[in-house]
Amino acid sequence: MSTRPFRSLLIANRGEIAVRIMRTARRLGMRTIAVYSEADRDAPHVHAADLALPIGASQPSASYLNIPALLEAARISGAEAIHPGYGFLAESDAFARACTEAGLVFVGPPAEAIHAMGNKAGAKQLMQAAGVPCVPGYQGADQSEACMAREAARIGYPVMIKAAAGGGGRGMRRVARAEDFVSALQSARSEAENAFSSGELILERAISEPRHIEIQVFADTLGNVVHLGERDCSVQRRHQKLIEESPSPAVSPELRARMGEVAVAAARAIGYVGAGTLEFLLDADGAFYFMEMNTRLQVEHAVTEAVIGEDLVAWQLRVALGEALPLSQREIDTRRANGGHAIEVRLCAEDPVQGFLPQSGTIARWQAPDDIRVDHALADGLTVSPYYDSMLAKLVAHGTDREDARRRLARALDTCLLLGVKSNRQFVGQCIDHPVFGAGQATTAFIETHMGATLHADPAPDANARLAAATLLTWLRGQAGADRYPAELHGWSSSGAYPHGCRLVLDGEAATLQVRTIGEGQWAMRDGDQTTVTRVVAHSDGVLSLALGEHVCQLRYAVTQDGSHFQFDGAEHLVRDVTYAQADRNGAQDGNGRISAPMNGRVVALHVAHGDAVAAGQVLLVVEAMKMEHSIAAPLAGEVKGLFTEVGAQVAPGGLLIEIEAAA
Repeated sequence: MSTRPFRSLLIANRGEIAVRIMRTARRLGMRTIAVYSEADRDAPHVHAADLALPIGASQPSASYLNIPALLEAARISGAEAIHPGYGFLAESDAFARACTEAGLVFVGPPAEAIHAMGNKAGAKQLMQAAGVPCVPGYQGADQSEACMAREAARIGYPVMIKAAAGGGGRGMRRVARAEDFVSALQSARSEAENAFSSGELILERAISEPRHIEIQVFADTLGNVVHLGERDCSVQRRHQKLIEESPSPAVSPELRARMGEVAVAAARAIGYVGAGTLEFLLDADGAFYFMEMNTRLQVEHAVTEAVIGEDLVAWQLRVALGEALPLSQREIDTRRANGGHAIEVRLCAEDPVQGFLPQSGTIARWQAPDDIRVDHALADGLTVSPYYDSMLAKLVAHGTDREDARRRLARALDTCLLLGVKSNRQFVGQCIDHPVFGAGQATTAFIETHMGATLHADPAPDANARLAAATLLTWLRGQAGADRYPAELHGWSSSGAYPHGCRLVLDGEAATLQVRTIGEGQWAMRDGDQTTVTRVVAHSDGVLSLALGEHVCQLRYAVTQDGSHFQFDGAEHLVRDVTYAQADRNGAQDGNGRISAPMNGRVVALHVAHGDAVAAGQVLLVVEAMKMEHSIAAPLAGEVKGLFTEVGAQVAPGGLLIEIEAAA
């Protein structure tokens, strides 16, 4: 790793991590340079930098993964160093080498160390040679289906299939039965090829309900290597982390010391420099097994920063400048012993009820909680693109102990406001509040085992949500006419006691309430056979305090061309006022055999052709969105009568893909 003084830093990334790196770099007196794709032309990280340069089209391959474009941006801008952030090229030895050859300081480990740990198969072999305990498995050169199936049988089911070249849950499948192995292998290989340009896979024994524990290491160019303790990343969906904390409730001081020693020894064995993380599985008996090493800054680095009271991006930059690590192992251990507890959740654009399906769209209103750390690059009117990872922000609570941190985080999630794009905000709040998580007993099976009822709950709005929606629409309608009539006439009519219908569509469900004005900002609303008096108690910009009968509550809202987005009783809703809309008389409905795109994305596999017979549940095609592949299955048995897409096509939500005629 080359080191030399530098004062201008190009951040080869986007979103919250780009903004976070810029904040530290600016504090250290550095000039910051952003790069952006076409989709990010007006993104917050662009405005946060001293200079911003375009690097290509929206697709990552044409922009954030485009090494020549990034190096040209560095040349034009006069950058002296490049920070890769995380994701994209952060773990590309080719990028690290290209930066060095271009005379730039790469803020990360040497290309040789990235290469050594960048392939899971090779990394496991290196770690085994260094005496690091590894999960039993297969990481051989023969990648044929027959060989992999034999090895899976030897290892024993359940078995994990993993992409050798990457992480983040992509190219990973858990297989419980031999008869499901080949299809899972093909799916994992396809996702790995699309995500990492490599279809190489490894196999590992699936450890039952382990903890996912990682150790943060740091090394400088002067031979100093330390560990900064562990983070518990056990709460996951789709093999991707959702909640992280430090310290882990499952790790004793003695176990922390042992795992730390192993991690430091591993870093020394490969001549590591900079920030890195070794990830382990911890079983119920206290045995731990190496999985992989991430040769970059982690998303969850903020919880470690909170506990030890240090800025790890500043550490990265100082190491790249050739300076020594600022703390010794003894000083770090003392800091951790007195550092309290920190918990982080990832706020993602996804719908938990639909299998965490990624979401895209325009943010109608964003308001971060002001009493904890929130790393984000969000703003009202920002478009959440389908081209990049679904993570939008990180909420990090730090407390004197775990329960203090948990309470602070739960409160922050309640006050966090994100309207216009579906997110997992409510779901992660329910995870934080769950007694198993509260007791510190969550494993990697936590969501599957304990949150199933939440994931499969009926998302239909309840009666109070309908009352709140009708009250909001009625109040907004009155506000729209407020400047046309004198105040004494507001709510008056010659037949004031006569109710009128309020037709609305709430979260896709149509409803009609009868509304009768009984005073200024006060109405009697009839929903079915139930009548409730609703009242606007107070209002300010984007906030209504309501009384719905005896229920007093707050409603926060934003109005867009799509309708009125609002947060009520902990959930987000979208309501459209169709009171004066012309009724739809054509009666057209999509039948069950019409397969539409559930999200923005790109078709990466098409398994049927026109005229094919299909069975209910058969996978028809695969759509890639936000770095993940999503299989779309037939809802019924029948024959493919219409095929309206092809491999490589970009699709939009609601776009017709396939039409199936039901079997007779």
